[in-house]
Amino acid sequence: MELNLHRLWIFLKVVEYQGFSAAAHELYMSQPSVSNQVRRLEQSLKVTLVDRSGARVRPTAEGEVLAAYAKRVFLLADEAVAAVQQVSSLEHGRLLVGGSTTVGTYLLPALLARFRELYPGVECDVFVGNNRAVAERLLAGDIGIAVVAGGPAATQLLVEPVLRERLVLVARAGHPLAGHAGPLRPHQLAAERFLMREPGSHTRTEQEHVLDEWGIAQSVSRSDVWGPEAVKQCVAAGLGVALISEHAVVDDVERSAALTVLPVRPEPRPRPVSLVRRRDRLLSPAERAFVRLLRSPDGIWPRELGCATEDVTGRDDRAADQAEYGAEAT
Repeated sequence: MELNLHRLWIFLKVVEYQGFSAAAHELYMSQPSVSNQVRRLEQSLKVTLVDRSGARVRPTAEGEVLAAYAKRVFLLADEAVAAVQQVSSLEHGRLLVGGSTTVGTYLLPALLARFRELYPGVECDVFVGNNRAVAERLLAGDIGIAVVAGGPAATQLLVEPVLRERLVLVARAGHPLAGHAGPLRPHQLAAERFLMREPGSHTRTEQEHVLDEWGIAQSVSRSDVWGPEAVKQCVAAGLGVALISEHAVVDDVERSAALTVLPVRPEPRPRPVSLVRRRDRLLSPAERAFVRLLRSPDGIWPRELGCATEDVTGRDDRAADQAEYGAEAT
């Protein structure tokens, strides 16, 4: 039995686009030609690969197995091309980087702009989603590298911390607690509604940890909000307070003054920002160049909260702070 890779590629497109016509449009082929190639592949394998009875073409059980292997075959082919291109320059190429929602919104654009300055011939694409979605894309081979808050726990992924960031507590401008003298204590937040990121977000996990550390996880009211921009808008509208990346609120605090930072002691612990990739993946020249940039002094956060949040950014001894709060609580 001979497996024709050209027909295998056409079959995979039919599965991905759920139809012969859509696949034909993507492949710049006629619909009858696409249908004929899939039929000949079925004949060579002596199985039916697609169910043609419905409005949309769906793979049979045999087709699902073949499609899964086909993805691996063509991923390996892409890696073979990347290996050949290692000896080439970066005058041409394409870079696809994944980013968790906060990182992809507030870090990657500045980094990619710097990358394009260095390599103007390389086209740049970005996939942004929560940590769960980014990890799924990495594991499936759809993206080669990603920069995320924290780091996925999958053993197939290599996680390298490259930066750090902090969560800060923000409220609408003019919030009653904004005028409090000195940092707040967690028990003073018991009456506030906390706006939480969606499940699957690393920020959501960190928010839960902070509320646990503050001892108010079971007492405060909460609402779920999807995405950092939506969180900020809800906070500005007075719907609650939120723990959010300091880099997400720089403009909202220092320029528009729509939000204010509420210093709280003990402070939330900094979290890592990590470069993530599959252990078995060979990086393309563009991906390797981006990794070098991320590790270099140019690969820092573009902006951080300044002196307006000096009470929050001060590096007081955390153990002493925890002990002081514990004494107060008792």
